[in-house]
Amino acid sequence: MLLRRTTSLEKRLGYRFRRPELLAAALTHSSYAHEQADGEPAPGHDAHYERLEFLGDAVLGLVTAGWLFSENPELPEGELSKLKGHLVSRPVLARHAQELGLGDELRLGVGEERSGGRRKASLLADVWEAVLGAVYVDGGLEPAAALIRPLLAAALERRSAAAADAKTRLQETLQGRGLPLPEYRVLDSIGPDHAKRFVIECRIGGEARGRGEGRSKKAAEQAAAAAALEALA
Repeated sequence: MLLRRTTSLEKRLGYRFRRPELLAAALTHSSYAHEQADGEPAPGHDAHYERLEFLGDAVLGLVTAGWLFSENPELPEGELSKLKGHLVSRPVLARHAQELGLGDELRLGVGEERSGGRRKASLLADVWEAVLGAVYVDGGLEPAAALIRPLLAAALERRSAAAADAKTRLQETLQGRGLPLPEYRVLDSIGPDHAKRFVIECRIGGEARGRGEGRSKKAAEQAAAAAALEALA
C-alpha cells in the first residue's frame, strides 16, 4: 500500500526516487516512528522527517533567493527579502503541500492523527520542506529546484492577484466583523522623483495592522491592505 501511494506521489511531484526510503522518511512523523518501535530500540533520527526538513529548509531558501535575484533585477535587497519571506512562509508552504496531497500520504502516530495532524499548516509546511530535502539527497540541487521554481511563480501570481483589490476585501472583512474602517498613512517616500517608492501603513481602530510599499500611493495602500488581511487571518 505504501509503495502504491508513494508511486502516485512521485507522479505528482514529477520526480522518481532512486532511494524511495527517503521519501518514506519525509512522510513519517516522529510519533509514528516511535510507536512502530514500541518495545524495540529507539528509532534513528532518519526514521522520520525532521532531519530532512532541516536540509529542505536550506535548499528552499537558496533556490528561492536565487530565483528572486534572477527574475527581479530591478528590486533592491529589502524588497527581495520581503518577497522571499512571503514565499517561504508557513501558509504558502502549507498550500503547496495541500495541492500535492501530502496530508493524505503522511504516516502519523495515533495521537497526532486524532488531533488533526493531516490538516495542520505547520506540519504540512514542515513535511513539504522534508520532501524537498529528500529530493536533494536523492538527486541533487537541480531536481529540487525544478520542483520549487514553478511553485514560486504561482505563489507570486496569487499574491499579486490578492493584492490587486485588497482594499475592497479588507473593507468587507472589517464590516463583516463590526470593526472600524481602515486608515492609510504615508510613512515615507524613498528615492528620486522619477523612481519614488511610497511606504504606507494601514491602521485599524488606531492600531497598525499592515505596511506596504509601492511605486505609487495606490499600490502601496493595496500592499498595506494585503498585509493587514494576512494579519487578520
